[in-house]
Amino acid sequence: IHPGPRSYDGSYTELVWKHRGLELLIQSSVCDQQQYLLITPRSKVIRPPALIIEPAMLWNRPGQISRHKNSLQAQLPDQTVEINCDGQPIAEFNAGTANPYLSVSLDRPVAVWTGSKPDVPMQKLMEDARQKLLASLKPFGSCAELYGAMRTSMAWDTIFEPENNQVCSPVSRLWNLNWGGYVLFCWDTYFAAMMTMTDHPDLSAANALAITHEKTERGFVPNFGAANDYKSRDRSQPPVGALAVHEIYRHTRDPWLIDALFDDLLVWNNWWKDHRMTSDHVLCWGSDPYEPVSGTHWELSSVNDTAGAALESGLDNSPMYDDVPFDEDTHLMQLADVGLTGLYIQDCEKLANLADIIGRPEAAQLRERAELVKQGLETLWDEETGIYQNKRTDTGKFYRRLSPTNFYALYSDKVTPERAQRMMDEHFYNPEEFWGDYIMPSIARNDPAYPDQDYWRGRIWAPINYLAYLAMRKQGLEKACKDFADKSAKLFMLEWNAHGHVHENYDGDTGWGCGVRNSDKFYHWGALLCLTALTQEGYAKAPEEPL
Repeated sequence: IHPGPRSYDGSYTELVWKHRGLELLIQSSVCDQQQYLLITPRSKVIRPPALIIEPAMLWNRPGQISRHKNSLQAQLPDQTVEINCDGQPIAEFNAGTANPYLSVSLDRPVAVWTGSKPDVPMQKLMEDARQKLLASLKPFGSCAELYGAMRTSMAWDTIFEPENNQVCSPVSRLWNLNWGGYVLFCWDTYFAAMMTMTDHPDLSAANALAITHEKTERGFVPNFGAANDYKSRDRSQPPVGALAVHEIYRHTRDPWLIDALFDDLLVWNNWWKDHRMTSDHVLCWGSDPYEPVSGTHWELSSVNDTAGAALESGLDNSPMYDDVPFDEDTHLMQLADVGLTGLYIQDCEKLANLADIIGRPEAAQLRERAELVKQGLETLWDEETGIYQNKRTDTGKFYRRLSPTNFYALYSDKVTPERAQRMMDEHFYNPEEFWGDYIMPSIARNDPAYPDQDYWRGRIWAPINYLAYLAMRKQGLEKACKDFADKSAKLFMLEWNAHGHVHENYDGDTGWGCGVRNSDKFYHWGALLCLTALTQEGYAKAPEEPL
């Protein structure tokens, strides 16, 4: 399947389906509450296949489906929906369906519609809808293709989720199947909220609400929340919720979402202080024991150990956490983490800004907290290597394995211009570490684990790059930001132009997403590479602009 352009509201969708020499263009449109489909064969085969049209009552909702000659009817509690098509009926008895269906020949394009047949030919209806969708990209100028790709990715990965009666954007449709219906990951879903805020603030808000409402009984937003109350009650994930809500407000200037989520985000911020901060005011990733609720895999594995803490970081198998001991009494990895400490500074400051907007008194306390953590971060500066380094809390020694997360230190305004420039000159632009045709790999190129190119061991990941880019923007590192954005666009378009893929991660040397099994081909946060370029070119509001 090659997903093509798709609108958020269903006014137009397009995909190409290929199988054993058969190629179909499948288009759909919603207009005046009616659904239209056009299925067009684009290859010749010896015998035209049958198109099976099967309606179903989804999610066990009340209703009855019946067939009436060459049409189908769905009798709902409040209406009747009729489904028709213009295909040539054929007998196909082995369709494997559970409901009444229509079977027609795909020897030519077949139109399917609900209600009355449209007044214009279906091909014209689809082309008009397609051109209207493409015309909406014009305001994005030279970044139109990047924005279109990001919107396509987000629109295809957005679903209706019946358990909580909500619209949300899981990372990938395939992942929903593997997790029993749906799964929302923490930072992934906040990023989804940010990727839709430019022209669909309602969907942004829906995603921010959906993931925040997955919060555990202890008050933190979990690593994941899935169907049937399955969630990671031992660990959270990178704190980017206040950033997402802050940026949604920047686009809408409507404080309702802040009012709705501020208390939840504040409880989460306090949880980080109480459960992940050391007496030196630096933060460590962790995993807390708890009584299992459902007895499923992630409740019984990787809890209260280094593996669970690494999962909390979001960088699951990163070499940064190889051989780092875990304290089962404090439930913390024994590593003061630059990335988490920098993100927590940002979380405190963004949450303080949100408090100001809605007149909450916690703003001063949050800023005081940020200042304490900035002082703690300064203890992680390594003068010898010219960058903020992770440090073992059991030995007090630096643990010198570099990732883009080391650049999160730039969220602190206590980083001097001289130090920031050293970080750029000696590390960001260093081809032995992060610079190259495609940037930035998830571990430095000269790290022994980089050749693995396995998940977080050397491959390029859009989320950590996007957060590093925002940190560089806060420091005013204009050249680095421009170079970063240009490289991000180049990396994304390589796979997009070739295959229409939006990958979970990309090869650090070749820039390709394909070639490994653990890089989903339509995982929406790959499009953060597009958001980086859109922000740089001014098509998305920059987070450091004053409110």
